[in-house]
Amino acid sequence: MELQRYAIELAYNGQNYFGWQIQPNQISVQETIEKALSKLFDAKKIDIVGCGRTDTGVHAKHYIAHVDLPTKWEEDILTYKLNRLLPVSIVIYTIKKVNKDFHARFHAKSRIYRYFIHTQKDPFIQSTSLYYKKKMDIQKMNEAGLLLLGKKDFTSFSKLHTDVFTNICEVSKAKWTQVNEHVFYFEITADRFLRNMVRAIVGTLLEVGEGKIDLSEISTILAKNNRCEAKMSVPAHGLFLWEIIY
Repeated sequence: MELQRYAIELAYNGQNYFGWQIQPNQISVQETIEKALSKLFDAKKIDIVGCGRTDTGVHAKHYIAHVDLPTKWEEDILTYKLNRLLPVSIVIYTIKKVNKDFHARFHAKSRIYRYFIHTQKDPFIQSTSLYYKKKMDIQKMNEAGLLLLGKKDFTSFSKLHTDVFTNICEVSKAKWTQVNEHVFYFEITADRFLRNMVRAIVGTLLEVGEGKIDLSEISTILAKNNRCEAKMSVPAHGLFLWEIIY
């Protein structure tokens, strides 16, 4: 049977998942969707390909995957049926036919992440935002963010012993925004990201905002290509893969 390639646009709350990618003996978003698709099509195994990894506990507001399926149903019916099989933590927005050569990961030009923090205790956002009580100098944090722009080696902000061919990333935006008196987010755009990169950057910029490290240290941290040079990694629950750009 000839298969049709589909692009799946989805979102998920990563709180109860060990990231996107399938892992032995751990529940992942990818495995959850694959099991639902296999049940829907009464197939032994249906594989889907995602636009990238997200770590344990990280969320995705906009995520793209591709999959090859029989043309059994119209796109809107397929979307409806798949949503019915998935838990509330995963939503399928659209399933659309694409060219056979479309690749969710390799065709993505850039990715946008946002990290949310709140400075006043709030029970309604505690699972998707970091409660952070310390004073922050947003202007200094944004000045530090400017030092991250361009094509640079981000080894100092990467998890150790990862299986990537290069630690060079090109960052085009790194900026803090204040939503209201108590809610802030950091947005970073790049062509690619390393494991733990955004969380390590956020932790380092927060220490700039507290006055614990000077602006001049950002360039030094980058230049040393050593994860021990960067500061703390913030918890995963405030991080969102915000948008994929093709």
